[in-house]
Amino acid sequence: MTSISVPVQAPAARSARPARRLRPDRKGWLFVAPFLVVFALVFLAPIVYAMWLSLFREQVFFGGTEFVGLDNYAAVLTDAKFWESFLRVLLFLVVQVPVMLLLALVAALAIDSARLHASGFFRVVIFLPYAVPGVVAVLMWGFIYGDNFGLAADLNEWLGRKAVVPLSDDWILPSIGNIVTWEFVGYNMLIFYSALKVVPNDLYEAAAIDGAGTMRTVLSIKLPAIRGAVVIATIFSIIGSFQLFNEPNILRALAPNVISTFYTPNMYAYNLSFGGQQYDYSATVAIVMGVITAIIAYVVQLRGTRKGV
Repeated sequence: MTSISVPVQAPAARSARPARRLRPDRKGWLFVAPFLVVFALVFLAPIVYAMWLSLFREQVFFGGTEFVGLDNYAAVLTDAKFWESFLRVLLFLVVQVPVMLLLALVAALAIDSARLHASGFFRVVIFLPYAVPGVVAVLMWGFIYGDNFGLAADLNEWLGRKAVVPLSDDWILPSIGNIVTWEFVGYNMLIFYSALKVVPNDLYEAAAIDGAGTMRTVLSIKLPAIRGAVVIATIFSIIGSFQLFNEPNILRALAPNVISTFYTPNMYAYNLSFGGQQYDYSATVAIVMGVITAIIAYVVQLRGTRKGV
């Protein structure tokens, strides 16, 4: 038997040419550069400047400023007006935010269900107050709350006594909460409704096959599916509550003896700066409130994420 030899080719020698290194493409930075510039100017620069101001104090008699380090922060932490305003917005947050989110959740579930006719109409109607500018909304409700004009005055005249006094000391905070709830229920409803629309239909079909009713479907499928949206809406509402400013500041013209200049921390910082020319101390108040808000929002996010996991 004759053997056939097959010639074996030697492997080709690798090219000695060095591989060309890819240059980083910097074109993407050109597209994000306008955003980065605006972000640095309108967000980072004011924060840095406020932190710089908080380290100084205005000299009343000698003029100019002096470096005081952390003395302004120590003063804020012992300021009775600051803590009074902080506890007021904290109470506002604890009461108003759950009520607002519950109403928004009920509205979203009702619109998402197939039992509500003209759901598109109700979705627009509920969201419409959010489209109204905040100042206009407060002025409108201020006219309703007025003691000498508006709906409250008409009701009191009809009853023959002052039974409805929204701008009184006892009712001013609930009145402000009513305005904020009216403004932002539609916004939070849209967040929940958008989250409900991405829930897979397979889950609903499986629940129907297992004989789950409406409430069981809501509790076991819809609510767990939109947990992330609830956490986001809660964080946004917490931040908004600590930033409460427009509503009490505008209503102060109608109730100057009820709403003080330090009714909320933002009002306190605003009046310190533009009313008392205490820019350094005002910046310190703003920074302290920012830190407190960030800590509380982070804790809420952390707890919501852990429960989700």
